[in-house]
Amino acid sequence: MGKRPIQFEDILSDRGVEEHLREVPIPQSSFLGLFVVAGIMVVAAGLQLINLNVVKHALYAERALDNVSDAKVKMAPRGIIEDRFGKPLVENAPSFNVYLYPRLLPKDSEARDAALTRVGAILKMDEGELWKKIEERDWNVSDRILLTNEVTQDELVALAAAPDLGVRIEEGFKRVHEVPLVFSQVIGYTGLVGKDDLAADNTLVMDDEMGRGGLEAYYDEYLRGVNGKEVAFKNAKGEIKSERVEREPTAGDNITTFIDKDFQQYFYDRLAEHLKSLGRDVGVGLAFNPKNGEVLALVSVPGFDTQHIGNAIVDARRPLFNRAVSGVYNPGSTIKPLVSIAALTEGIIDPLKQILSIGYIELPNPYNPDKPSRFVDWRPQGWVDIHAALARSSNVYFYEVGGGYKDQKGLGIEELKKWWETFGLDQKTGIDLPGEKTGFLPDPEWKEKKTGQPWRIGDTYNVSIGQGDFSVTPVELLNYISAVANGGTFYKPRIADTVTDAAGKEVWKSAPTALFDLKDKIAGAIPDVHEGMRDAVTKSYGTAFLLHTLPFEAAAKTGTAQIENNTKTNAFFVGFAPYKDPDIAILILIENSREGSSNTVPVAKDVLLWYYENRLKDKANNNQ
Repeated sequence: MGKRPIQFEDILSDRGVEEHLREVPIPQSSFLGLFVVAGIMVVAAGLQLINLNVVKHALYAERALDNVSDAKVKMAPRGIIEDRFGKPLVENAPSFNVYLYPRLLPKDSEARDAALTRVGAILKMDEGELWKKIEERDWNVSDRILLTNEVTQDELVALAAAPDLGVRIEEGFKRVHEVPLVFSQVIGYTGLVGKDDLAADNTLVMDDEMGRGGLEAYYDEYLRGVNGKEVAFKNAKGEIKSERVEREPTAGDNITTFIDKDFQQYFYDRLAEHLKSLGRDVGVGLAFNPKNGEVLALVSVPGFDTQHIGNAIVDARRPLFNRAVSGVYNPGSTIKPLVSIAALTEGIIDPLKQILSIGYIELPNPYNPDKPSRFVDWRPQGWVDIHAALARSSNVYFYEVGGGYKDQKGLGIEELKKWWETFGLDQKTGIDLPGEKTGFLPDPEWKEKKTGQPWRIGDTYNVSIGQGDFSVTPVELLNYISAVANGGTFYKPRIADTVTDAAGKEVWKSAPTALFDLKDKIAGAIPDVHEGMRDAVTKSYGTAFLLHTLPFEAAAKTGTAQIENNTKTNAFFVGFAPYKDPDIAILILIENSREGSSNTVPVAKDVLLWYYENRLKDKANNNQ
């Protein structure tokens, strides 16, 4: 086909169009916008290059390395936890970890099933449990699964001798408590990290261990070391050609605590022995230094075996539950020193005024005049002033001082709650353990909202003696008693003293922390409360008279709380010593006690005696 000839009409037509067109210059703003967009793209590209080559260099380099290598994590040993004298409470014992790598199993399904059956038989694992572990594993997170770190020498030999089982054995560590059970609630335990843990903390790797309770959890960031890495380089066929250690593991930091190992062990054994003699099995023991908040002992019976957590999970006694910091209890008569301080400070009662206890008081019943409401004492006390009321633990005295009766004015629920809050019973103490709870402070508004019933004088009577809906935790209770002992300073309870690295360099140091100070506010009431608590020990009618033979002076208050519609009784003891310059304050709780607070006093006597003979005697002799 020839070239199309130019038509004249076309030329005329084009010319007509051109005559109607004008040249319009491009605005400067268009060029500016183009430069801005281009500049943004250049900056973005530069930032991404920096991100890939600097910020995330290690990440992508490691991913690239993984494509041509077989990396193995070298687990770092966790830090050691010691008592105040440097005695270890938990250490790392060498162990062998058995890992299953599915990619190393035989390709043939029958041979693979036979291999897994053989692995289960050697490790004495139920085959169904083994398959469940494999099926529930998130293989996107890791290409291996830890089968056990509890392996015997015979099992190691059997695994090594059988080829194609898909397992590898690596050296590792396991946490071992120096004394099983005794320190379980203080130390806690460790467990393997889960998917959620990995998502929350990118420093963790699968099969890492992290704290799951106690100090292990609270100070996990310090105790957990930095894992090492060993790399085996492969060729295109997957054959290992060379190996090298990319990073040596770094051990975790060590923690020195204020816990007295020998004292805690005696405390635990004595309480456990006494519980057994009563046919009971649940109790709590606490010991603080009231001068600075140091926790000398924290005992919870029964303890649990950290090597067999599964057994503790199914134990009906709930040994994993830390009752010292998470248990909530009616304090019973151990709240009476607080009520005494409030009443004396507010001018409700004169220290020498006596109130008669015939064993009960009665209030008229407007709905049934023939059946007045009766509030009982645990026995008739006769005429008692505040010292005798504390020593005898008179309920009637504190009914009247707390709620009022006839011509005796009472504090009332509003003042009582104000003083509970003044003593910090509405807030956590801040003790360095996970899971701390607070008690419950009832009031009229709460009751009406919950039950539709108004607050009555009987409710005030009940909370005035630590009953009703009023509750506290053991650590809150002993912290307030410690403040009474020292004259009014509330210290934050502290278990950990120092954190040091593997070279011994101090990383962190604890210091006494005053939560609040009531010394000026309650100074006028403290001497009478001290005297009443001392009388509980020295007077023949005192509820803690058994302690009067101790070789040093002590002060005490016992308490009994009726629970579960008065079908069970929890028994408390709180006290401090030496009386004039206290170095120790203790709490003992026995759940479902047979005979109330009297069951706690023998344990208290022996615990205080041990502490005097082994810790305070030399100090006392040097001061003479």
